[in-house]
Amino acid sequence: MSEIATATIDLDESVHTVRLEATNHEGCFLGKNVARKKFAASAGSGFAMADLLFGLDLGNAPTFGFPFPEWRGHVSDVQFRPDLSTLIEWEPGLRSVIGDYWQADGSPIGICPRNLARALVERLATRGYTATVAVEIEATLFQESIHEARAKGYRDLTPLGGSAGTAYHLARSKDWVDYMSAVARRLDRIGIEWEAWSDEDAAGQVEVNLVPGDPLSVCDNWARTRQVMREVAFELGRTVTFMAKPTAGYGQASHVNLSLQRDGVNAFYAADGPSATMRHAVAGLLATMRGATSVMLPQITSYRRLVDLSGPPTTVTWGIANKSTAVRAVVGHRSQSRLEYRLPGADANLYLAVATILAGVVAGLDGALEPPEPVSDLAWCVPDLERLPDTITKAAAALEADPILREQLGDEFVDYWVGTRRWEWMQFHTTGGDPFAELSEWESARYFEFP
Repeated sequence: MSEIATATIDLDESVHTVRLEATNHEGCFLGKNVARKKFAASAGSGFAMADLLFGLDLGNAPTFGFPFPEWRGHVSDVQFRPDLSTLIEWEPGLRSVIGDYWQADGSPIGICPRNLARALVERLATRGYTATVAVEIEATLFQESIHEARAKGYRDLTPLGGSAGTAYHLARSKDWVDYMSAVARRLDRIGIEWEAWSDEDAAGQVEVNLVPGDPLSVCDNWARTRQVMREVAFELGRTVTFMAKPTAGYGQASHVNLSLQRDGVNAFYAADGPSATMRHAVAGLLATMRGATSVMLPQITSYRRLVDLSGPPTTVTWGIANKSTAVRAVVGHRSQSRLEYRLPGADANLYLAVATILAGVVAGLDGALEPPEPVSDLAWCVPDLERLPDTITKAAAALEADPILREQLGDEFVDYWVGTRRWEWMQFHTTGGDPFAELSEWESARYFEFP
């Protein structure tokens, strides 16, 4: 992997705090606040953090039952190394910087999401390609404050903006508009470009579209946008959640759009439809999709979304302009030809999702793989189509057995990730989860605020 990008540290005395930021494997935005002088003194060497940031589940219990990598097991420190190109003013007096996790000997932590995403971006570059990605962030807003939501166990909350669920509805109450306008202003202030925000299908649900860009920058902006949405909710006395299915209604997705460029030209474009490069990419994505499901749908609740005719894909399929398939190809546009990977839920860690998507693309390009014929009809409720794994353990087993993803993402990540998913299944079945509930109280308590 390449060295972390650097920039000149320029912190005047008006800065009192620098916030260190990075996601763990679950997608939680973690870090610590350090004094200005401490940051200036340690930015080059890194900051020690306990390895428990990768060793605790969302219930704050240590995960066991599978082999630990060499760096974990003695509650030792790992090093947070800031990427100084991400240093921004978050608010007056407070700067924030995103970074990665490394071992004391200078080697990367194999399950660090940002390191993994960077590794796949660089692997794609060795094939002569650069990637452009875009993400759709879906979230659900509630009238109650976070304290009121906690007191109610995150159940029976009041959707912000009205109880009707539809898409693109402009007749939302002013409280809904005020919240989203405040989010947009905050994003503008910290330099995150957004393209649009709109009402989504479920009551209280919103979609935010960020400007496309290079994969690492878009993932950074995704993490910070979700932090902004949380902070604005706290300030306005509202609640926001990125849980895959916070109510018994519609779930929430995090669709990823991808295009490849070679010598500045969109490699997915061809005048007569998908280019050869696009076909190879599609084939690689389909070949790895069952294993990739574990990363794209990381939690117990993630799989409650997989209902035919409700929006999410349920089959290992692709199609041209077909939103019922798992991969939608947009063709015929020199600049806009792209693939929309529709599998990730709103609870997916985008760094890991992008790394896994690029892993499939690289494999498809390397093997010059060819996909099956695109699905032209609805891809739901068709018995002849291959189904996606529909539980957390089935998906983990598919990832464990996937030779392509194991080669591309590494044994350390695959084995550790699979172990944590099986641990999550065990926790659900032994600490209060109800597999027969439409949405159990255990899931609300565990996933509503995290990731």
